[in-house]
Amino acid sequence: MSGSIKRDNRIIAETVVTDETAGKTRTKKVLDCLNEICMELNLQVPIWLDSQIREFQRSSHTSFGRDSFIEETDFDFLEIQVLEE
Repeated sequence: MSGSIKRDNRIIAETVVTDETAGKTRTKKVLDCLNEICMELNLQVPIWLDSQIREFQRSSHTSFGRDSFIEETDFDFLEIQVLEE
């Protein structure tokens, strides 16, 4: 899974993480990867809104805007995407 922080339509930080643990559900892998992405990018874990859940289920991709974070952010959004399964 890749994660990138964007501001003014530019990537200001990005990372790629993997989770090849056998026996985990896809949901558990996604949440664990999101936690690792946030740790590597020094971010709090965002709140999933219903619209983001539906978008991610449909396309394995979503973005978290400022409204998904409790603390104030200095970027426009965090974008995550499953690269391959």
